[in-house]
Amino acid sequence: MEKEITIALAGNPNSGKTTVFNNLTGARQHVGNYPGVTVEKKTGERKYKGYKINIVDLPGTYSLTAYSLDEVIARNFIINEKPDVVVDIIDSSNLERNLYLATQLMELEVPLVFAFNMIDITKGSGKRIDINLLSELMGTPIVETIGHKGKGMNELMDAVVEVAEKKMKKKKVVVRYGEEIENEIAKIEKIISENKAIAKKFSIRWLAVKLLEQDKDVMNTVEELIDSNSKYSEIEKIVSKSIAHIKSILRDSPETVIADARYGFINGALQESYEELQAGKITVSDKIDRVMTNRILGLPIFAVLMWLMFQFVFKVGAYPMDWIDMGFGKLGDLVSNALPEGLLQSFIVDGLIGGVGGVLIFTPNIILLFICIAVLEDSGYMARAAFVMDRLMHKIGLHGKSFIPMLIGFGCTVPAYMAARTIENRRDRLVTMHVNTFMSCGARLPVYILLAAAFFPKYAGNVIFSIYVIGIIVAVLMAKLLRSTRFKGEPSPFVMELPPYRIPTFKGIVIHMWERTWLYLKKAGTIILGISILMWILFTFPMIGDNYSQDYGAEIESMQESFESSEISQEELDKNITVIEGKMAKEEIDYTVASRVGHFIEPVFKPLGFDWRMAVASISGIAAKEVVVSTMGTLYSITEADEESQSLRDTLADEYSPLVGFSFMLFVLLMLPCMAAMAIFRREAGTKEMWFQIGYTLLLAWIVSFAVYQIGRLFI
Repeated sequence: MEKEITIALAGNPNSGKTTVFNNLTGARQHVGNYPGVTVEKKTGERKYKGYKINIVDLPGTYSLTAYSLDEVIARNFIINEKPDVVVDIIDSSNLERNLYLATQLMELEVPLVFAFNMIDITKGSGKRIDINLLSELMGTPIVETIGHKGKGMNELMDAVVEVAEKKMKKKKVVVRYGEEIENEIAKIEKIISENKAIAKKFSIRWLAVKLLEQDKDVMNTVEELIDSNSKYSEIEKIVSKSIAHIKSILRDSPETVIADARYGFINGALQESYEELQAGKITVSDKIDRVMTNRILGLPIFAVLMWLMFQFVFKVGAYPMDWIDMGFGKLGDLVSNALPEGLLQSFIVDGLIGGVGGVLIFTPNIILLFICIAVLEDSGYMARAAFVMDRLMHKIGLHGKSFIPMLIGFGCTVPAYMAARTIENRRDRLVTMHVNTFMSCGARLPVYILLAAAFFPKYAGNVIFSIYVIGIIVAVLMAKLLRSTRFKGEPSPFVMELPPYRIPTFKGIVIHMWERTWLYLKKAGTIILGISILMWILFTFPMIGDNYSQDYGAEIESMQESFESSEISQEELDKNITVIEGKMAKEEIDYTVASRVGHFIEPVFKPLGFDWRMAVASISGIAAKEVVVSTMGTLYSITEADEESQSLRDTLADEYSPLVGFSFMLFVLLMLPCMAAMAIFRREAGTKEMWFQIGYTLLLAWIVSFAVYQIGRLFI
């Protein structure tokens, strides 16, 4: 029995759609009108390889936004009649404009075939399209046709049959609209998906996008399908709130931003597969991109911008950081004077103020870093940075999409691991997650700032920048290694979306900065507070009592008697007592649990230049990287014997060499991220991969720090 397939031909006016329709149907076509309107409806049929193919020629449209009657008819036919396949006829000599309709058809999640018509004109003009790559990037089969010569018609029918019979594997490609829009889409999707009638009839994502675009036709349809007025009012309220939020942040309507994102998707796809993006009008974004994404200049520009960012973060942030540091110092002195010596004073001054305060002083730097990242993201440059790095990603065998999670990793590793979900291929996804830990998250920045300020005060910004660069280099090298060993195979291509440049809004920058800074402050008030208390307990108990190696009390009394008999001066007395108190503090700390654990693991870290205190601090960083700073703050606050305590930076500079400081920074950079991140890693990749991640990052951190310290000693 003959099988029937119904296809709809869509396309821009003047794309050659009618010519293709005539080629496919010949004399077997009928002309009528769509019900209730005067718009002409052309249908026809074709017999092909045992199939009866019914063909509907939809009105020519530039989009499916429903501004015109033609657009409404074309869209409603696809949604209501549900043809087996939609064939989008595309003028291949004007791809950017024609592919806009294609992205909207992709959003409808209908079976699609793209016919790149007039391909002879395109090739004759010297332009080249990588059809296979573009097909994969857009998740849709593409057939080259020459309508006026009747070429490619059989190939087009073959593709239609394969798609209709689901013989052709299709990769789902989703156009992403940026964080602000996507967050609002998710909210709308959640509420409209509760209605089964809507979920059965429409793509939920498409419907959410249309509601954000305030498509009147769709809004009326939704109102008809919702069985409750109160429920529709709730949807209206959420949509209105989302639109207002988007307008306040992006200073533009959702419809405009969404349209820009579609063109960004198209531009990204064509950058990969087409040798010339646009033969006509050149936009401001295009002109800027000629420099910012230039094959030669793009990478150096990206590097310079990152260097300037870290210079800005450190130099400008140094002033408020010093003020906060001074404030916590005064607060510690105030509490010390207000409370008698003992456990309570030590707990508040050393455990809370020394621990949590040591982390909070870096808040200005964190704020400045997140402001810079927000400006780069909201301006559209971050997408360009991803595009520039994409070429390098392909060369090392890493998925081009990997750079997006890696960029997110500079903020926090937890969402970076989750962002890797967008990578369809499991090999690509796992490699991305395994190397993402080398992207220095915001939690590591306080450690870098502390150590760079202590050991390299004149070049702190450069040193911090070098650590970030080393992290990227290590990620590249490890990706190459993993790709050639555990995860062999070719990376899958993808579309790198290039949205137009925008001037970031003040409100948008503040909101994005505050969201990230608040997570940092919340962590300081919860996880870091808890770990600081735990570390104080470990550094305080068990208390030594009378178990000193010698009678220090008698020594102090002897010194005081010598002073009273004028044998020594006040200065000598103070100096000798300070030495004795230092010995007592050392024995007290050596008696604690933390010291015993530290001395037990010290041989492992000794070749890296670390003593037991740095070993304990580095291990504490497994809980959260900021805890490295709070642990040092607690430790050196307890063991500080001077009456006027030094800042933590000065203490570290006195205790260790710059080589040890740099080696320690590298260890913090390369070791596994925090426990929260590893829990997400296990959920996303599995237990086996989590243990591999823990093992290989710790080993790599040890090897690199060992090499730097031991080689560095040869030149010092």
